[in-house]
Amino acid sequence: MSGDGDAPSDRLRDRADQSRWKLWAFLEADRWLVAGILVAFVFLVLVGAGYLYPTTENAIRSSDSVDTLFQGFLTATITGVTLVLTLNQLVLSQELGAVKDQRERMEGAMAFREDVAEVIEAAVSPSRPAQFLRALVQVSGDRAEDLREAVPDSDDGDLASEVADLTDSLVGNAERVASGLDDARFGEFDVISSALNFNYSWKIFTARRIREQYGDDLDEEGTEALDRLIEVLQLFGPAREHFKTLYFQWELINLSRQILAASVPALLVSAVMIIFFNDATYSVTVFGVETLALVMAVAATVAVVPFLILLAYVMRIATVTQHTLSIGPFILRETDDVTEVEWNRDS
Repeated sequence: MSGDGDAPSDRLRDRADQSRWKLWAFLEADRWLVAGILVAFVFLVLVGAGYLYPTTENAIRSSDSVDTLFQGFLTATITGVTLVLTLNQLVLSQELGAVKDQRERMEGAMAFREDVAEVIEAAVSPSRPAQFLRALVQVSGDRAEDLREAVPDSDDGDLASEVADLTDSLVGNAERVASGLDDARFGEFDVISSALNFNYSWKIFTARRIREQYGDDLDEEGTEALDRLIEVLQLFGPAREHFKTLYFQWELINLSRQILAASVPALLVSAVMIIFFNDATYSVTVFGVETLALVMAVAATVAVVPFLILLAYVMRIATVTQHTLSIGPFILRETDDVTEVEWNRDS
């Protein structure tokens, strides 16, 4: 086995081949803010198109566009409510089960917590997700320090260099992520955001590569320190995936509530426009400006709000899923910092 290169960045926004603003909109920004921006964009486009087109009022009154448009919105809103019910059933299906299934879930959770408690050398592992992940991150930093001390000055310059690169990167990354998890609360995106910035996959790969390539050059203390580091890194993966799953369920529940709340005014507005504005006889001017286009823009924007809320939430869920598809030392994203690793069958 040969070939090496600089490790990819620890921060997700640097690893991903996407602009900072795009990742901010997809991940970091508050979902209500994103939905509000989308609502404002739709409204401004509709108003702008309505007043830039010189014969807007005549075009609306001489066609059945009001009836056609809002009947489509009415159908889409009802379909959206049905989708919300489906999402709720999906979330509930994860929680329903026989006593045997629930007991197996409980035993699995307790066994994992005991494994983590043993690794972090605590009587009981933390109960809060942010503290749980923070403990694993801090212990990984401590064990990286132990590895650095166990391989201080090796005769093999390559070994010393690779261990130094790994431990320096891991210690710094662990400090930043642990700091981000300090005040994080589950239900907010801070926990998952900080966890995404801990590049454990690459660190497991690098640590295992060091063990396989330089195992004969490591003494007993160095080998034990490396194995202990790999052990805690391997626990971080399932912990992050578990809390990511719980966060998705939390977000789907919030999404369901918000879409249901937004669907009521959307349904009412669509129904009012179909019943009372179908012939487009509305004619009110303010300061000499016809307001029919403005009313149509407001009504259409309100009718499309449930879809925009869905879009805002799905953007984040889909982006997080894309960047966490694999668990363990697999690098799925194309990054400029990761070079090809060549494997020699004869070595």
